[in-house]
Amino acid sequence: MTYPTPSADPYFQQRQDEEHLRLLSLFHYILGGLTALFSCLFLIHFFIGLTALSNPGFFDSPSPRGEPSPAFFGWMFTVLGGIGVLLGWTIGGLTIYAGRCLAARQKYTFIFVMAILNCMSVPVGTALGVFTLIVINRPSVKALFDAPGAAY
Repeated sequence: MTYPTPSADPYFQQRQDEEHLRLLSLFHYILGGLTALFSCLFLIHFFIGLTALSNPGFFDSPSPRGEPSPAFFGWMFTVLGGIGVLLGWTIGGLTIYAGRCLAARQKYTFIFVMAILNCMSVPVGTALGVFTLIVINRPSVKALFDAPGAAY
């Protein structure tokens, strides 16, 4: 089997760019979904905090003084768990939206920023972010984003 070469096929680069953008879009959907799913683990902390706030003596071990744990611990678990869930869902949703923008060849700057943010999710997000930055910085791919009617 022979593979097409750039010299034999004038549309080789265009097909390669479209395939890379399609794959990147798919991987953004997957990473965004996994990010949102795994951020649901913070719901455990959120509900532990709510339990500690609604029943102050629930987590206390028998102590000689019989004092309940401070309400600060319940608030800390509730607030930090809620922030973790909201942050994960937001990053996951924005990553999915970046995948949608890649498929539609729209919002180049947004995709660029999300690729940089995804680099902080080691190791999968880093690989996806680096590959996204490499692909979208090609002149031929930038032309796809700048083309009128690029969106479907």
